Amino acid sequence: MKILILGSGGREHTFAYKIAQSPKCEKLYIAPGNAGTLNVGKNVSLNVGDFSGIKDFIIEKNIDMLVVGPEDPLVKGITDFCKAEPELKELLIVGPSKRGALLEGSKERAKEFMAMHNIPTAAYESFTAESLEAGKVFLETLKAPYVLKADGLAAGKGVLILNDLNEAKAELENMLKNQKFGEASAKVVIEEFLDGIELSVFVLTDGKNYKILPTAKDYKRIGEGDTGLNTGGMGAISPVPFADAEFMQKIEERIVKPTVDGLAEENIDYKGFIFIGLIKVGEEPYVIEYNVRMGDPETEVVLPRVKSDLVEVLAKAAQGKLDEVDLEIDERAATTVMMVSGGYPEAYEKGKEITGIENVEDALVFHAGTTTKDDKVVTNGGRVIAVTAFGEDYKEALKKSYQNVEKLQFDKMYFRKDLGFDLA
Repeated sequence: MKILILGSGGREHTFAYKIAQSPKCEKLYIAPGNAGTLNVGKNVSLNVGDFSGIKDFIIEKNIDMLVVGPEDPLVKGITDFCKAEPELKELLIVGPSKRGALLEGSKERAKEFMAMHNIPTAAYESFTAESLEAGKVFLETLKAPYVLKADGLAAGKGVLILNDLNEAKAELENMLKNQKFGEASAKVVIEEFLDGIELSVFVLTDGKNYKILPTAKDYKRIGEGDTGLNTGGMGAISPVPFADAEFMQKIEERIVKPTVDGLAEENIDYKGFIFIGLIKVGEEPYVIEYNVRMGDPETEVVLPRVKSDLVEVLAKAAQGKLDEVDLEIDERAATTVMMVSGGYPEAYEKGKEITGIENVEDALVFHAGTTTKDDKVVTNGGRVIAVTAFGEDYKEALKKSYQNVEKLQFDKMYFRKDLGFDLA
């Protein structure tokens, strides 16, 4: 099979790494890719939003399968675009339709979907600039902390959790009137705060059948002890130690199955991944959010644990035949530590040379924000490199990840040293 992966981050490098291992993969292209994907496939200078350019490339190279990494092209309708093109009728696509992608593209739509299909989640209301005053009144009915979510895509940064009521009212106004998150916050969802511990569950579905992938827990805050600004993710651990068989059964029965059944009931074309962000409150699972693709950096710990031929599994999902494959999972734990540019998630510099990659042993290096310049690997983003290692448990795996992180170097490199602190 000739396969094209869209995206340029750590998630896409991990997909490329696993796909390249398959005997079914004849040729692998990554658009636009990064310095790491160069080692497992061929990078193509295509923008993920350039649908007509992507179509021309698929036709030119006789691509058999398209794997869409990031959310933006899914929300903008890349799947629908390809399916409407007669020349692409044989193309297998891993990624939901535009209607399916609304589960991530609109927080309000996700909440309505959960309410319609009796999926447990926090109570909420939605507000626009016109209903700002009603939003402030609604905040007064809630207990602190207050959760404000930009309705649209904000690159994982459109959620505020605030302890002060007046600050929450001011930020609501800032989002709705001053467009703090641009168009994404033209509408804001205010939600009751759920107190518990978070985890992520990943599901691959063909629209009727599904496979539950390994669980993961990621760490979003920039600072130790989960302090400071939100990031795209500073590291991840899989499996989640507290997600035992009994808790997973609740998740499957109350959340996974009703989600997949709900998509089918609404006749939504959905062949791809569902990332379910969950919180465990007491012994009960609640949905915080849906994403319509794999998470990053969770992909870097989830996919390496999949022992099955990933190309075969993805092809069956795209063909609506996911019930024909079994998913074999590595029992070991996996952890990944993300190295980021100094200053991230605010202003940071690019073009810093990265050294020591060749010294990494007994671990995997997944590139996120990297590129090549004068035959050197240099930084090209806020989150730069993830180091993934295996162990009998997450503590052993983390030890190996950190040992290898110490071998890497670039100017102003930063990483969190406390991953797993809340699991001990």
